[in-house]
Amino acid sequence: MKHQLKLLLSFLLLPFLFVQAQTTTPELKSSLNKINDSVAILTISADLPEGFKLFTINADNETELISSIHLSKELGAKLIEGFTEKGELKITTDDQLNQVIKYFESTVEYTAKVALDSSNEVEGSLVFLGKEGDGFPSGEVKFNVIADESFVEAAPSAESGSLWSFFLGGMAAGFGAFIMPCIYAMVPITVSFFTKRSTTRQQGIKNAIIYSLSIIGIFTAAGFLITLAFGPGALNALSSNAIFNILVFAMFLVFGFSFLGAFEITLPASWSSKMDSKANFNSYSGIFFMALTLVIVSFSCTVPFIGLLTVWTSRGGFLAPIIGFVGFSFALSLPFALFAFFPSMLNKMAKSGGWLNTVKVSLGFVELALALKFLSNADLAYHWRILDREVYLALWIVIFGLLGIYLLGKLKFHHDDELPKNDYGIPYLTVTRLMFAVGALSFAVYLIPGLWGAPLKSISAWLPQMKTQDFNLNNITVSSGTANANTVTYTPDIQPKKYTDILKSEIPGVVTFFDYDEAVIAAKQLKKPILIDFTGHACANCRKMEQEVLADKEVMTRLQNDFIVVSLYVDDKTRLPVEERYKSKSGQEVKTIGDKNLDFEIQTFGQSAQPLYVFVDENGKLLKDAGGYDASIQRFVNILEEVKEKYHKQN
Repeated sequence: MKHQLKLLLSFLLLPFLFVQAQTTTPELKSSLNKINDSVAILTISADLPEGFKLFTINADNETELISSIHLSKELGAKLIEGFTEKGELKITTDDQLNQVIKYFESTVEYTAKVALDSSNEVEGSLVFLGKEGDGFPSGEVKFNVIADESFVEAAPSAESGSLWSFFLGGMAAGFGAFIMPCIYAMVPITVSFFTKRSTTRQQGIKNAIIYSLSIIGIFTAAGFLITLAFGPGALNALSSNAIFNILVFAMFLVFGFSFLGAFEITLPASWSSKMDSKANFNSYSGIFFMALTLVIVSFSCTVPFIGLLTVWTSRGGFLAPIIGFVGFSFALSLPFALFAFFPSMLNKMAKSGGWLNTVKVSLGFVELALALKFLSNADLAYHWRILDREVYLALWIVIFGLLGIYLLGKLKFHHDDELPKNDYGIPYLTVTRLMFAVGALSFAVYLIPGLWGAPLKSISAWLPQMKTQDFNLNNITVSSGTANANTVTYTPDIQPKKYTDILKSEIPGVVTFFDYDEAVIAAKQLKKPILIDFTGHACANCRKMEQEVLADKEVMTRLQNDFIVVSLYVDDKTRLPVEERYKSKSGQEVKTIGDKNLDFEIQTFGQSAQPLYVFVDENGKLLKDAGGYDASIQRFVNILEEVKEKYHKQN
């Protein structure tokens, strides 16, 4: 309505301003690319004649001249998000109008997310207003487009992160894997192999490069095959699937005990022997098989890192696992190449020995701690309550406390070496080992206040939800401080009721609904906009947003006073009553609370990532898509103020 009023005002002004109208019109090209069965991205490209200035579709005030885009109501397609325009926006003061105008020249591209009906067709028009010479041409250009049946990926969410972050994360995992004993100890052997079989330095460098590229190729192929086999959507589903998380928990537990020395995990010796025999070939294929031998021999050291990398990149779309594995293999192969280029560096390389075993055992403790995170994901999804927050923290305190004691040399395993001795025959700690011990023990002490409800914001993403804490001093403080506000704002008949026996608010001091329909009823009665918080029990960034942003006093106060908040868990495994189950448009059976909420997110907003914060009015009309994880408190406060102002203008 706001844009229509602006456009009407523009047309009313034109006859009084200009003598002659122009007939020049933009040329439109349109495309419609599906994200899923019911949501697509509409793209409209406008090619403008030379000298033609097309006014923007966005304006800062009521009197600004604008163009606009409208969809036909006959076909049933509806906007999910308003149009955005991409091009070189120019701003100048027009002498004829004596006001600021915003316009595009040459080309401009409009994009919007739309909900499709059964026709998979969108029809509409660009109602344009522009300037050409001294004239102000205007008119309407229609478009009609049918959706391409092949699906495309939506833009990456904040949960996904940039591809660079996946590459750097993969590198971190690769460097971590490199210092494991089964890989680190192979560096001198591998480099000497290259120098002996190469007649010149140039040949040795060339062979080392081929070897490194082979490692990168093998691991990247693994990432591609994982993505190809499961698909990005399936990987995303797996990352919050209870059975998958239990299997990952078991894997980390097994490898953790293996690193502690309980047993050794190896692949069949025949596999590595066969690859090793092929590596003797005096050809590029021989170098490739030697790289494959490294991959197989280092299986027990790299699998935990690869597993963690796969889980982490599973929310980043099709390219994320591939980019992550490129970073992993690049970091793993880089030291081999460097030592081959500069063999003298081998003399400065720390000898493999007791320190490598210390690293392996230390990682064993970390593996056990990480295993609990995946068990917690399943525990939260099914509401088993076997790993509540205080139980989880108690286990972490013990694990990292034991790690600190181990690093101090007070705890030993059967495969550990003795501490080095000084000139007087007395065992001593190196400064490096002491610093790591201080770090582990300090972290254990840092965790202790969490047993009584301290938020522990720096690691909130790795902890179970606060609602599982049986004794929480923070809850007592919040309840006493917000009881009056809750009583005044929410009468008993408007209080959230559905699913409150299994779900509790993770936003301190804010009344939270867990069913969208119930939230809509409250919004209509209280005349407030709705914040839909798409979240998940296994969503790490959801916990970070809750602790770092939503729990902030400025945000919390606005949410409580000015909004209806509904948290929709997309991975909750609680079964729906039989009468509420249904089949989604994609043909999937919707049987659980999580299925229902995820289907609602996909079908209504065309997204499947968490967290996602969407503002709508009591009729479901989109007010603002605030995106996902962003730790800026001021940004979220500004969004809340913007939505509040927009809502009250409409009402």
